[in-house]
Amino acid sequence: MTKIIEMKELRNKNYVFRDRVHAGELLASKLKPYVGKDSIVLAIPSGGVPIGSTIAKELGLQMDLIIVRKLPIPYNTEAGFGSMSWNEEVKLNEKLVEQLQLSDHEIDSIIRDVKSELDKRMEIFRGNRPFPELKGKTAIIVDDGLASGYTLLAAISSVKGLSPARIIVAVPTASKNAVDLLAPYVDEIFCLNIRETKIFAVADAYQEWHDLTQQEVLKLLGK
Repeated sequence: MTKIIEMKELRNKNYVFRDRVHAGELLASKLKPYVGKDSIVLAIPSGGVPIGSTIAKELGLQMDLIIVRKLPIPYNTEAGFGSMSWNEEVKLNEKLVEQLQLSDHEIDSIIRDVKSELDKRMEIFRGNRPFPELKGKTAIIVDDGLASGYTLLAAISSVKGLSPARIIVAVPTASKNAVDLLAPYVDEIFCLNIRETKIFAVADAYQEWHDLTQQEVLKLLGK
């Protein structure tokens, strides 16, 4: 059974982290007993990068990137009906697809657009670097929060195919539904602020919040 590690005193609360760096520091302190030198941090750009780099620095671990994107709903691009990873692993929220009555043609068209976007992001953030060797390692997948959890589902699936010894998800905040969705697929979930609210926004966990620019991400990677 998947172990869920949270901070019970933060359950259902808003604005509990100063910013992403503060959230990364708190996550690192919780992760410390669970990771060794065979662990690697895999951060999801853009929002996961300041958190991942803080965790990697605090625990003396290697950090790399895992590129995934949501599949946007045609008339509400802030929301998604699934996700796709850099190696074309696609995960659909079948229930939502059915509700939205999306046709195969619409889905295929959106997948093509997202594939093109993923290729661009791979070029920008990874260049020609090969993906790190994960066999026998502990993969710690990091993002700044999970609303539905579907973006991370594609990341988990891709990482699983590279034969790590364990997969850990480490996020500052998530909806209870997202935690429940991911739990069957990973060994441990570290989520400090689990919220059971009807309407969930990742940003509501942070006192200081902004969408990171490409330049900010590249600067963090340069460090």
